[in-house]
Amino acid sequence: MTTPSTIRVAVVEDDSRLRRTFTDILESADDCECVGVFATGEQAMSRIPPLSPDVIIMDVNLPDSTGVECVAALAPQLPDTQILMVTVYQDPETTFDALAAGAHGYLVKPVMKEHLLAAIREVRGGGVPMSPTIARKVIQTFRRREPAAKVPGKTVFSGRSVMPHATAAPAAADEESLAPREQQVLELLVKGYSYKEVSKELGISTSTVGTYVQRIYEKLHVSSRREMMARSRRGADA
Repeated sequence: MTTPSTIRVAVVEDDSRLRRTFTDILESADDCECVGVFATGEQAMSRIPPLSPDVIIMDVNLPDSTGVECVAALAPQLPDTQILMVTVYQDPETTFDALAAGAHGYLVKPVMKEHLLAAIREVRGGGVPMSPTIARKVIQTFRRREPAAKVPGKTVFSGRSVMPHATAAPAAADEESLAPREQQVLELLVKGYSYKEVSKELGISTSTVGTYVQRIYEKLHVSSRREMMARSRRGADA
């Protein structure tokens, strides 16, 4: 029975076994209710908004899009909904893309029942639950930022990028350093292709696409897909 304190949760996960597991976990909790289970990004983006769940459990690797793209589409429509990424991806780029898109927490699979429920309650209460390995990588990445200016008694950071070794090199010069395959990936992403679509277009795996994106981020000195696209377009207009 739903009560005012019940946490209404939607699940977006392409693995049928995990969908069942998440549903069972939610049904076993007295304070949680599963209001919808979705296997694709298209289903999630079209059918979740009318449900207005309190929390969304979101996978990253979906058949027709990425969880990050779903977050970017859903977050503006559901400002009161907390989005919790639950995924196998542990790279800083995916983590920062998800958080920049609007995710409120990030857990790495496999997640034990009690940890998942605790994270749902935490994120619903305004917290930012993260697996320890992710939290450590986030901290390490911020610590590697270059200080932009020093003021007596404190250090001011530029905030331009959370990626290591960021510089202010011109976009055009940066793009010249990209390998041919990296340039292909960049061009497709700028056109709006998802990781899945890039994978299909170039005949490579989605994990390989992620590797190329990581290299592109490093060479363009950006920390998210949004920054990457903006940097590339500035270079094209120069």
